[in-house]
Amino acid sequence: MSTKPKAIKLNPLQSKTLVLLKILAKDPDSSQPIDGCDDVRITRMPHAHGNHMHVGDFTVSAKDASGLTNPSVWTALARKGFVGENWPNEVVVTAKGLAFTTGLEEKFVSPSDH
Repeated sequence: MSTKPKAIKLNPLQSKTLVLLKILAKDPDSSQPIDGCDDVRITRMPHAHGNHMHVGDFTVSAKDASGLTNPSVWTALARKGFVGENWPNEVVVTAKGLAFTTGLEEKFVSPSDH
């Protein structure tokens, strides 16, 4: 009898945070590949102004992006292997995090109008 790997589950805030990190990882103005592996270092984190923030080419509700500053979210994502463990000193999205599909990739971001 073979054992099936346990499915990785994220809560909604963890999922939203991972999607935002993946968007940042694709933005050359916000990220840098790490030599020797498929991980990506985030070099510029967005900051909210008013009720939203700009993440790459998208506008995101500040509420949806609150996980970017939530230590519990970072701890959970690191435990699952999706980000490095050095937050807030360094933000690294692992190859595993980049490959993981949350199902939210197209649902809560919209192109920026400014």
